Amino acid sequence: MGREWTQARLGDVTLNHDARRVPIKGSERKQGPFPYYGASGIVDYVDDYLFDGEYLLIAEDGENLRTRQTPYAFLAKGKFWVNNHAHIISGSAKASTRFVHYALQEHNISAQLTGAVMPKLTQSSLNAIPLLLPSPAEQTAISDLLSALDDKITLNGEMSATLERIARKLFQSWFVDFNPVRRAIDGEDIGLPAHIAALFPARLTHNGLPEGWTATALPEMATFLNGLALQRFPAADDVPSLPVIKIAEMRTGTKPTSARATSALPSEDYIVNDGDHLFSWSGSLTHCLWSHGPGALNQHLFKVIPTTAPAWLCYFAVDHFLPEFQRIAAAKAVTMGHIQRHHLDQAVLAMPPQPLLRQLGAVIEPMFERLKSLSQESRTLNTLRDTLLPKLISGELRIRDVEKIAESA
Repeated sequence: MGREWTQARLGDVTLNHDARRVPIKGSERKQGPFPYYGASGIVDYVDDYLFDGEYLLIAEDGENLRTRQTPYAFLAKGKFWVNNHAHIISGSAKASTRFVHYALQEHNISAQLTGAVMPKLTQSSLNAIPLLLPSPAEQTAISDLLSALDDKITLNGEMSATLERIARKLFQSWFVDFNPVRRAIDGEDIGLPAHIAALFPARLTHNGLPEGWTATALPEMATFLNGLALQRFPAADDVPSLPVIKIAEMRTGTKPTSARATSALPSEDYIVNDGDHLFSWSGSLTHCLWSHGPGALNQHLFKVIPTTAPAWLCYFAVDHFLPEFQRIAAAKAVTMGHIQRHHLDQAVLAMPPQPLLRQLGAVIEPMFERLKSLSQESRTLNTLRDTLLPKLISGELRIRDVEKIAESA
């Protein structure tokens, strides 16, 4: 740590704007374009704003202060409104808003919390949080580097969401609504290149499928490999192990607290790798393309292994049937809803002949592969950010030592 780094209390180097907060009852809110923030982020959108600029919002109360399931401190930019469940501060000449944001991500606030039942971070406790501050120039350099990584991760997420939205609409149009076939029946231009358009039939059969297409259930397209009860495969201290991928890990990735299982599983099929398609058949009933490194498949998940259909088709087919699976699970008179294998058998999709399927794949598959690469790239960037942040905030690493690393990444 350089000699120019100094110790300070948060309240001495930031400006507090809590007095400007105004809560609005749900029944009194008028819908509009401006975010309405609470303790854990945006809770609504309203027709007016209290703040305009960049501020740091910090949860004042709520269980999340203890569990940290979501960030307790987050930046709000532009025009917005804040209720009285989030402190609002901004930086000063001594401490920039963004640097304080990153510094708080590394601070354990347990000592500042009060309340046995509902955790609370009072304004006085907030102001007492200790900070280690480099020079303003160093603060800016650290914040710029970490923000560049965060911005790229955010951009990747936005690109992924756009690509998935486009691919999902194409899938719905071609495989569910049969729009090209219906346009061909009506003698209209189906809006596709001639060599692809020629492969679409101009007739629906008596069962409602395009002529030449076959009804295919999900298990005919892929193997839905059920995971293992991994408590039967404990990880010993002296043998290689893998993090157990449960529903929680499927949502957020593996963590140091994730359970572990021996890597010597009955088959390598039960090992999940980047790019694998996972589907939870109980609990939240969701699916994803895994991008968090090797792990062991838990029994509440399916690993979807394509057999007769390409991976992109299996992915969007599961995505299409997901709302129905969730509806079935929600109707179960049990604490945790689930589906059974016969529900997969009842999920039937129209499968086109191979020549047409290959041509449609030439359109959708590049989007699907890009989804996988963006997710894996974000995993790498997240790892880099999580490695650099504590070292930069503590002064263990100086900005000049890591700029080349970040540029290469």
